[in-house]
Amino acid sequence: MLLLFFIGLLLILILQVTGGILGAVYKPQLEEGLNLTLKEAADLLKGNSENAKQVQESWQKFQLQGQCCGLDNGINDWGTNSNSVFDGKKVCECEKKYQEENLCYLYQDRYIFKQSCKTLLLDFLKKNMDIIMGIAFGMAVIEVLGLVFSMCLYCQIQRK
Repeated sequence: MLLLFFIGLLLILILQVTGGILGAVYKPQLEEGLNLTLKEAADLLKGNSENAKQVQESWQKFQLQGQCCGLDNGINDWGTNSNSVFDGKKVCECEKKYQEENLCYLYQDRYIFKQSCKTLLLDFLKKNMDIIMGIAFGMAVIEVLGLVFSMCLYCQIQRK
């Protein structure tokens, strides 16, 4: 069992270090990868399927929390669904407190958020990428200690 634990932990460590290295190397291409992901999600915002409705509802909650609208092109990303209502609010609808903070603009007789969510996501990822990689490499040190201890225990059992 200790040997299986060692092998499993070793595989996790290899994958984690590989992911951290790839994250560090491809950090400049972060925006391109985000663009590809957001293009696929934009199709769901315009869609009418049951799956699309679930994504739209979740995205509306994210927009209200992040004070942003749409993925890349603001309200235009919603297409014909731009007047949909979720939890009693229209898509991208800006509350009065945000209007006073100049986070909104007037669009078809209602206020919507100015900032696109792509900008918000990209800023968040760029700011926190170093922290995420630091945590990953910090955990790798703990995993190496786990590998050493499990192998020491395994060797002690083999001697007896």
